[in-house]
Amino acid sequence: MLSNKNVFHACYTKVNPSVEVENPQLVAWSESVAELLDLDPSEFERPDFPLIFSGASPLVGAVPYAQCYGGHQFGTWAGQLGDGRAITLGEVLNAKSERWELQLKGAGKTPYSRFADGLAVLRSSIREFLCSEAMHSLGIPTTRALCLVTTGKYVTRDMFYDGNPKDEPGAIVCRVAQSFLRFGSYQIHASRGKEDLDIVRTLADYTIRHHFPHVENMSKSESLSFSTGKEDNSLVDLTSNKYAGLIVTPAFVVRWIILAWAVEVAERTASLVSRWQGVGFTHGVLNTDNMSVLGLSIDYGPFGFLDAFDPSYTPNTTDLPGRRYCFANQPDIGLWNIAQFASSLSFAELITDKEANYAMERYGTKFMDEYQAIITRKLGLPKYNKQLISKLLNNMAVDKVDYTNFFRLLSNIKADTSIPEQELLVPLKSVLLDIGKERKEAWTSWVQTYIEEDTFGI
Repeated sequence: MLSNKNVFHACYTKVNPSVEVENPQLVAWSESVAELLDLDPSEFERPDFPLIFSGASPLVGAVPYAQCYGGHQFGTWAGQLGDGRAITLGEVLNAKSERWELQLKGAGKTPYSRFADGLAVLRSSIREFLCSEAMHSLGIPTTRALCLVTTGKYVTRDMFYDGNPKDEPGAIVCRVAQSFLRFGSYQIHASRGKEDLDIVRTLADYTIRHHFPHVENMSKSESLSFSTGKEDNSLVDLTSNKYAGLIVTPAFVVRWIILAWAVEVAERTASLVSRWQGVGFTHGVLNTDNMSVLGLSIDYGPFGFLDAFDPSYTPNTTDLPGRRYCFANQPDIGLWNIAQFASSLSFAELITDKEANYAMERYGTKFMDEYQAIITRKLGLPKYNKQLISKLLNNMAVDKVDYTNFFRLLSNIKADTSIPEQELLVPLKSVLLDIGKERKEAWTSWVQTYIEEDTFGI
């Protein structure tokens, strides 16, 4: 009997998949993910494959578990959350010595399910399978999907939350990532005070050793600039024996490693969010328990991609009143979440408050650098032009221009200043529908400036 009580002093709980199946079927798989795992594609043809990856039959050598974590949901601390319908089968070490975790989403109840059934439906499972693989193909860091299996059973869901539940086909996605650790994995233990602070330290040490070994193995000639608590930023140089008047002890080196790790988490998160903004991806539920410490897109729930450009767009119906997680807010939410993550490390005395602030500063710098590079490249410009880009985004918002199709069509505009004014908008006509004279003039002016910038880099 699984308990819904809080789980203390533990990062995970061992639990076996418990989903009921009836003639489970393999309906989708990714050969590129199989390759990551050194899994021969012929394995997909095994009769017992759907049984194993629905959780109905045990995977030899697996010790399944559900992870314990907490999180801020819509800006409010929610306490313990955890893997409510995800069960990790274990970890594969491939021929390249890469670690890959296999996780079944929708495989039944766990101690963290609370009042939910731990199941998933085919509709949402298809979305997760397709989006995770699409995001990877777009060059955006993400969890992957090995396979999708239908259970042969039905699951009752109220799709539109309107009081009309319906039975839907059940399904399970096997998610793959080098780790499913989240910001909330550290937060939950920091929130529980002194008794659990050692767990924060142990988990941070584990994370660095297994997933950020380059940080732990940095040469002592490496340096990192961060706030010393004085007016200026000083440089940590481990080749010397002193730093800001302090002796560089082994304990100091450990703190320096933790800070370097926190900064990298911040920068990976900033890089991830900048790439989301570049393709118009809106996650929809950026709670801290849905933020990967590896900087991966994770937990594809009510996500969406921009169609008509609307900075306030959110695909999450529960986010509609305040639109906290709308497209335009994602960069700031990423920073807010980093602040919560860094705060948990600070509370555990792994870094200082000032060092936590430094990690946040690095997030802001990294985001701006990467986003500017992405949008400049997306426009094919020789250099970043803030005024040109601001006018473009304003025009797109006013006229609700399709975000993806616009940039696709923009590639048809030639960098030729001799093009007659009346022909400038021809390549964009399918996305500039039903706009009046004033708006046509605004777009014509922008295209003229764009061509000049693209041609002369003025």
